[in-house]
Amino acid sequence: MAVNLYPNFGVLLVDDEASFLRSLSITLERRGVNHLFRCEDSREALGIIDREAIGLVLLDLTMPHLSGEELLQRIVEEHPDIGVIIISGLNQLETAVNCIRLGAYDYFVKTTEEDRLIEGIRRAIRMQEMRLENQAMRRRFLTDTLERPEIFANIITRDKSMRSVFQYLESVSVSNQPVLVCGESGTGKEAIAQAIHTLSGRSGPLVSVNVAGLDDNVFADTLFGHRRGAFTGADKARAGMVEQAGDGTLFLDEIGDLSLASQVKLLRLLQEGEYYPLGSDRPKRMRARVVVATHQNLEQKQLSGEFRKDLFYRLRTHQVELPPLRKRKDDIQPLLEHFLAQAAREMDKNIPTIPKELPVLLSNYSFPGNVRELQALCYDAVSQHRSKVMSMEVFRKVLGQGGDSLPEAVTSDSLLFSAEESLPTLQEAADMLVAEAMRRSDGNQSLASRLLGISQPALSKRLKRLQDEDQI
Repeated sequence: MAVNLYPNFGVLLVDDEASFLRSLSITLERRGVNHLFRCEDSREALGIIDREAIGLVLLDLTMPHLSGEELLQRIVEEHPDIGVIIISGLNQLETAVNCIRLGAYDYFVKTTEEDRLIEGIRRAIRMQEMRLENQAMRRRFLTDTLERPEIFANIITRDKSMRSVFQYLESVSVSNQPVLVCGESGTGKEAIAQAIHTLSGRSGPLVSVNVAGLDDNVFADTLFGHRRGAFTGADKARAGMVEQAGDGTLFLDEIGDLSLASQVKLLRLLQEGEYYPLGSDRPKRMRARVVVATHQNLEQKQLSGEFRKDLFYRLRTHQVELPPLRKRKDDIQPLLEHFLAQAAREMDKNIPTIPKELPVLLSNYSFPGNVRELQALCYDAVSQHRSKVMSMEVFRKVLGQGGDSLPEAVTSDSLLFSAEESLPTLQEAADMLVAEAMRRSDGNQSLASRLLGISQPALSKRLKRLQDEDQI
């Protein structure tokens, strides 16, 4: 079975003490850093860097043949994108300052406590990951390309903002850090989680958990599992979702509903990378990448004290916001065609012909349920479909319920007109509404009249009057 290597780039350990190399390697692997290369002869270090995709070097100073200080200078000159951390037996301020001046990222003494050393290495790894991600994002946005478009083939879209989301996900796919997926219900957060998992190339499965409504004990048991006898009824041990995910991806949906007590457990899991099954005093390592999703505004929740600030900032290392369907008008037509065809195949019916007015009609609906609501409408319409051309009745009913509502930007508390400007006359306001209705309906008078709540002959009369006025 393939083992996921972390980080995506190699970490080279250079020290002439074989025992220290073994000890540091074991410590790092125990903490989840397993993409390691070891070098006991400093003269061979540059050759390893040339052959392997090294992103970070952990370097001793006092070595025979080629000193650590000389090697540091050569790495900085020849490979400026590689980070270097000095791990030396010398506890001298002047030496440390000189190494930083030469280009080292950090300096640690070998006798430094283990946790401080490991955290410094993790910090350097995160900095390198961010640098590589920024490079990848610049390359993709400047060229406006997707390197693996097939990953997103199941997400039907023509929208530029969705394409930007795909480009961003490709850039952060190599990272091991959490991804926060935000968006209204029905925008496709589950599909995005699947794309993240596929992009990362992880060897384990994608394991999904909806944490909404889970109390603290159920949450801990669901994620971490339990040993036999951990509580009444635990007659056998059970692996939690973290263990089931293995070297794959753990997807936690509706993270905004997590209780404060459970948030503490999740924070520790992300910070330490380890957890305790219920009833056990032996920790287990988490190998999976974590992806979380929510339809709620976590920033507002953490400001109000309902969501932990430290967890919020930990989760938003990588964050994407999925736009609602009402802001993706160009997606309505392809989604409509896709769902109608899908429903027809499942119901063993002929794929209906779409009236040209239908996409225009739907573009004036706010779709509070987003893509999922459109899918449900299509299935309902196909189930009632009898003729060759798709009936618009099901869709008209929905438009009648919510399509004539004011757009998002216009609320009862907002100003339609500036206080500094004079008000239009009733006739001018009516003409403005007619022009806007014709624009939204793409020139279709039947749809425009429905939006305005008047008959089509009445609208035709108004349009003829406006046309006559323009000719004067």
